[in-house]
Amino acid sequence: MTYKRLLLSIFLTLVTAVSALAQRDTVSLNTILTKSVKFSNDYPLEKVHVHFDKPCYVAGDTVWLKVYTTVDIHMPTLLSKVVYVDVYNDRDSLVSNLKLPLVNSSASGMIPLDPKVHKQGNYRLRAYTNWMLNFDAAYLFTKVLTIGNPINNDVLTSIKFNTAATGTQPPIVTANILFKDASGAPYINKKVNWRMEFNHDEIAKGKGTTDAKGYLTVTLPPTPSITLSGATLFTSLDVPELKNPNAAFPLKSTAPNKDVQFFAEGGQLLAGVACKVAFKAIKSDGLGIDLKGTITDNAGQTVASLASQHLGMGVVAFTPELGKTYKAAVTFADGTTGSYDLPRVQGSGIALTVSANNDENLSIRVLSTDAYLKANSGKTFYLVAQAGGFVRFAAQTVIDKPVYIANIPKNKFQSGTVQLTLFGPNGYPISERMAFVKAKDMMVITMTSDKLLYNRRQPVKLTLTAKSGGVPTEANLSVSVIDEKKVPVEDDAENGILSNLLLTSDIKGYIEKPGYYMAKNDEPTNADLDVLMMTQGYRKFSFRDVLANRNPKVTVMPEDGISVTGTLRNRTGLPVFKGNVRLLVPERNIAMQALTNSDGQFRFSNIMVGDSLKATVTAKDNPNPNTLMVMVDQVMSPAITRINTLPDEKMNIDSAMRPYLDNNKRIYANSRQLSEVTIKASNTPKQLGHFSHPSLTGLNPVPNHIVDGSRFQKCPSFISCLQSMALGLTWVDQTLYLTRAFSTGNKRPMDAYVDGLQIDMSYLATMSGDDVENVEVFFNDGTSGINQRNGTLGIIVINKKKKPKGQKISLAELQKMFPQPYQTLIDPHGYSENKEFYSPKYDVTKPATGGADLRTTIYWNPKVTTDKATGATTLNFFNSDGVGSYRAIVEGIDKDGNIGRYIYRYKVQ
Repeated sequence: MTYKRLLLSIFLTLVTAVSALAQRDTVSLNTILTKSVKFSNDYPLEKVHVHFDKPCYVAGDTVWLKVYTTVDIHMPTLLSKVVYVDVYNDRDSLVSNLKLPLVNSSASGMIPLDPKVHKQGNYRLRAYTNWMLNFDAAYLFTKVLTIGNPINNDVLTSIKFNTAATGTQPPIVTANILFKDASGAPYINKKVNWRMEFNHDEIAKGKGTTDAKGYLTVTLPPTPSITLSGATLFTSLDVPELKNPNAAFPLKSTAPNKDVQFFAEGGQLLAGVACKVAFKAIKSDGLGIDLKGTITDNAGQTVASLASQHLGMGVVAFTPELGKTYKAAVTFADGTTGSYDLPRVQGSGIALTVSANNDENLSIRVLSTDAYLKANSGKTFYLVAQAGGFVRFAAQTVIDKPVYIANIPKNKFQSGTVQLTLFGPNGYPISERMAFVKAKDMMVITMTSDKLLYNRRQPVKLTLTAKSGGVPTEANLSVSVIDEKKVPVEDDAENGILSNLLLTSDIKGYIEKPGYYMAKNDEPTNADLDVLMMTQGYRKFSFRDVLANRNPKVTVMPEDGISVTGTLRNRTGLPVFKGNVRLLVPERNIAMQALTNSDGQFRFSNIMVGDSLKATVTAKDNPNPNTLMVMVDQVMSPAITRINTLPDEKMNIDSAMRPYLDNNKRIYANSRQLSEVTIKASNTPKQLGHFSHPSLTGLNPVPNHIVDGSRFQKCPSFISCLQSMALGLTWVDQTLYLTRAFSTGNKRPMDAYVDGLQIDMSYLATMSGDDVENVEVFFNDGTSGINQRNGTLGIIVINKKKKPKGQKISLAELQKMFPQPYQTLIDPHGYSENKEFYSPKYDVTKPATGGADLRTTIYWNPKVTTDKATGATTLNFFNSDGVGSYRAIVEGIDKDGNIGRYIYRYKVQ
């Protein structure tokens, strides 16, 4: 059944149901349904889920991933054919970017983690299609990617904070930091320089000395809590022989403020009506904190006791009285206390409540005060339930009693969030409630192994079976097997395909430990899930916006592949009609031709190129080409936004990932080969390149950043390496920007110079890293006036290696620096390179040869398909030398949109 036919079928079913239940004119409800169906048809909602081979990584690893893309009710999408995966460091600089072709709504990819580029820390990953950029960025797939780096890491740190409240004054924060060397011995009596930054600006600094146990105590100056939440503490151990003496610690967890929010079910506290009030307590780092306490009225009388049931969330029931106010006095798990106001009591109103405890039905109650019932008795109200962008149930009735009770069969919904909305007689929403339905529509995946206990390097045979509705199904799956003795794993914290597509992709805001809610289908888990539904915001589908025709602004359309567009103009700026434009990719023997339309626009579609290939767009085949100008449209990149999973960041990576880091050091030691080198160096310091060029006179003597050219050697793309090595820069649409300015809306580009000559930014995409001596980055132009003259912000100076004396520049090189206006060299942003995961094969009848097999990812296969008739498939691979528990995860989806996930463990001795 096609998408539009499915919408029509649902719409007709709803209208029939409404007519059967109607007690009054149904025009208002029909309007709601008609506009809702049109919205769902015009703005289908795509979702992205990414399955990773493991939850965290170390530098030198490869991130292996599989992307699943769905639309609306979890059907494999037919809209987009391209998906993107971006990785940013903690300073919002783009360090990795994948562009992957979607085949059967999925794609596989890899991100190599170069130790020179990926310093230890928490990175931010986002995955999305172009179509998703038209909607709220909060619904893009996000993940904190924690990366450790033990290579050349001479300083291991761990930190503990103590925050002391000072009444109305900012809190006093004391940091206790332990410094150890790579062998675990403390750095004793060593000087440490520290500084505190907020939004990349230094707000405090100081010095100290480690004690006899390697600890340094730093007392930060009094700082407002809002600043602490976004500040970072940087330390540098003053030991000359250390290669990397620096460490960074986010201070968000030090802010003393905690917040408790209260959510009356249905949206209001109604006088004289028994109600449930959900609450959620969080710390400054965004994580929940448990509490207990009491609710008292303005007369000091205790009306209820409350205690959190899961991750700082809970629910309390009482009957509020008219004219009274209520306050909660709570004690948090850390011993601190607080007092918080509850919502005001309404003398007149109506509220929708829902119970999902029954296996067959959602139990609905509509509660109203006497005053509201008297004013609206005999009027028609409407109840609408929608899920996945579809209205799945609608009914209307007359409210003529204080409590109206009804049931909605759960079989009308698929698994996932359900938004229930009560509309008043005027046809506008007056009360809303979220619920979660666990239906029996999941793809059931099972996994078995030919043995329960294996030896090291022994072959493993896994058998997978997938069923939907009790019958075998042809499923599109990905499978990962890891050595969980080396890699830290927390099942509840993982955001798998079930928790992501059914929960986190629909609920706005951070959800702590999302895997917990999908792991079991029992009463305690479902009770915790229901409290989550009452406390989290939901903004993906707003009936008020739909009824008012406030539709999303579509700025980008779904992509059907890689395309290059642009305009051909003459020297006067007028468009050229029926001009010949060619696109050439010599490395792939690609030659495409297009004719411009009446507006001079041209388009090349479905270009199959890799991300390292360059293309030429030329109009030289036209008469008098020297009078023409080719202008290629820039590729849109999403604005930098803070992802909603930041509370998942790990602070003490050295201790949290210790087994993993130690294993990686063993891998590095086994693979490293030392060779004798002769060092010839001069004691005369090099003069920075910008001093040699009159055009750059006036720049600050010392740049904000200097990147040595040795770091660019063997870079496949100079510009892609530059944006990850030069902190504080962002590369968008073939243009460099200062990240801090760009993220605040200042879109002035940087100015770029190569050997003192001002160049177009597109030239940087043609440069080889092997030609670069060094790169200087200036955040301002000093006294040069360059930025003021050119309307730019910041300057980047690339100094190329000096050619041998007497060697002349070739004509081709000169022409390359000054391209003809009728043609341009572009980076078409091709598809990212992908390789097959290497899985070694062993002969267990022979003695082991070579080095130790220290793999952490034992097996990765993103292209597993089950047999259509049996629903089964088998996988074969070999264990590594690690002993203990191995963890296998399979995730995926079938052609009908049924999703599934399964975890399996076996032992290796």
